[in-house]
Amino acid sequence: MKPTNLLIIASLGMLTVFNSCKKESSTADNDAAIESTFELSADNATSDYMTEEDNDLLMEVTADENLQGNRFGPLPQIERIIPCADVTVTPQAGFPKTIVIVFDSTCTSPRGLVRKGTVRIVISDSIRRPGSIAVMTFENYFVNGFKREGTATWTNNSLPPVKSWERKVENGKITAPSGIYWLHQSIKSVTQTAGSSSPERTDDVFSVSGNGSVTNPLGATRTATIIEPLQKKYSCANIDKGSIRFQGPNHTAILNYGNGECDRIATISIDGRAPRTILLR
Repeated sequence: MKPTNLLIIASLGMLTVFNSCKKESSTADNDAAIESTFELSADNATSDYMTEEDNDLLMEVTADENLQGNRFGPLPQIERIIPCADVTVTPQAGFPKTIVIVFDSTCTSPRGLVRKGTVRIVISDSIRRPGSIAVMTFENYFVNGFKREGTATWTNNSLPPVKSWERKVENGKITAPSGIYWLHQSIKSVTQTAGSSSPERTDDVFSVSGNGSVTNPLGATRTATIIEPLQKKYSCANIDKGSIRFQGPNHTAILNYGNGECDRIATISIDGRAPRTILLR
């Protein structure tokens, strides 16, 4: 065989190996991107769970302290989700008021949450009065071992008789007990669809729409858009209905919370693939 032919064969062989390696590398990168999308979608579900708990906390503490503006008065002890917290409100007269809630991790809430640290809420007026603003921040605050950071702001934009708020989460950060963390932010519209005319919390239902984003420590970000309004019943620990679309550079995920059942189950489907089940926090 001529040297020229040997050179051609060798070149073709090297090209085949190069293309094979390139394909394997591309496949690995794609698999990693898909897994990143899945993990970020699951992390966002945890963020949403904790943000909805913040919503419950705000509504309950303002009811307990007669700061809702609806004259319902405090809840019975058995209905409270913060039975062991130390709560102070200053000043006693007039607005704005600062509510400080201190948890010492010595008790568990009816929802099974163990809290430690301080939640600070500044309200400009009664929480159910149109135009009122509530700002929630955290100080060395943990929920079931997850550290919470950031600022949540509720702006009451109700048009009576409908109660609604814009809820903005800024500089959100959640650090898991393992030390792994993620960042999150969002702007949501929260509308009370049931229970606004009664003092009981057990019949409260909220509908949530809007968008946000979640970012991992490596800087990978997925935008989140609610495509079917989320439903959060007070009687359910988790969001029980609705779906969110997560968009990345190359992949789209759909997080589906179900059809209204009070359970811990949600599913994530990426690029139309078979859904994977996750257990909500």
